[in-house]
Amino acid sequence: MPLTHGTLIHRYPHHSKLGRHQVLDARSLEWVHEHTGAALKPTSHTPRVPVLDQEDLFAQGIRVSQVVPGAEDVDALGSCTGNGGTAAVSLLLDDADAKAAGLDLADAKAAEEWAIGLYADATGVDDADGRFPPSDTGSSGLAIAKVLKRRGLVGHYRHATTAAAVASLLQTGGVLYGTPWFKAWFEPDRYGFVDGGNWSSSPVVGGHEICLIGLEQVVQDHAGRIEPESTIVRFRNSWSRSWGDDGDGLMTLATYQLLRRYVDAIQLRK
Repeated sequence: MPLTHGTLIHRYPHHSKLGRHQVLDARSLEWVHEHTGAALKPTSHTPRVPVLDQEDLFAQGIRVSQVVPGAEDVDALGSCTGNGGTAAVSLLLDDADAKAAGLDLADAKAAEEWAIGLYADATGVDDADGRFPPSDTGSSGLAIAKVLKRRGLVGHYRHATTAAAVASLLQTGGVLYGTPWFKAWFEPDRYGFVDGGNWSSSPVVGGHEICLIGLEQVVQDHAGRIEPESTIVRFRNSWSRSWGDDGDGLMTLATYQLLRRYVDAIQLRK
């Protein structure tokens, strides 16, 4: 990690599908998860909220002004951090916890509205410029984790800074994952992979937050070292079930390794 003190901020251009900035605090390095070398297994963690959609808000019956006072009604919002955070925290909450937090686990519209509120709060605590409302300027995964902790929904959170650590965290739960988003990734292949073909030659179009929800395949060598090019992660996106594999996408951990300095991977914990 290049960060040794203070705060690192990498801002991305705003896009209706993409609203993530990379914000890292040096104090977070005190909470880095390390893989011990234990054998890793395929895992699956299904968010307890439906697949969310940060676009087509009008069709969903969502009026942003009714969710966040002072906001304008728009049909799409760069709230991927809030959406990813909602999917991630839903993995931790039982029915009573979710009800107390005002999160309806069964209703996609209500969960999307909750995600928008989470996004709005996050824009007020991170170090990226601007706050929503009035401006849809984006937020960060770190800000989402801070807001959820302040709300008492998580006790702490851990960061992963290696491919092995990401795979290790996925043994126990989902991972909130912020990444640069490439133009080619808007259209996954027929299997759901965003990083097939010559994706790295396409331009970066913004920053995006997703939730890693499982290891489809994990390969380790005879010494227990993970083989990133053969290890596949599944992630939950927030562009409706019509995107990818019923709302999910796939990528290899080799892609994580290539982009590691621009990625933040955070596991929320009770």
